[in-house]
Amino acid sequence: SPAERAFAITGNDSTDLTIFPRAIYVGGAGNVKVITLGGDTVTFSGALAGTIIPVRVTRVFSTDTTATNLLGLY
Repeated sequence: SPAERAFAITGNDSTDLTIFPRAIYVGGAGNVKVITLGGDTVTFSGALAGTIIPVRVTRVFSTDTTATNLLGLY
């Protein structure tokens, strides 16, 4: 089902998000490095502005994340 709420994501290399979103909205193009809910560390490379990445994550890193204006959708 679609998200009901959203919050701004500020990347952090050592702290998990307080809410684990269903997806990430990318406001400004770039890479998004995350830890998935399943524990995998991956980088979504070349995400375009306006993209919604349908992945549940526990952390969005500040290092190696170049995309901007990220929103967590939940």
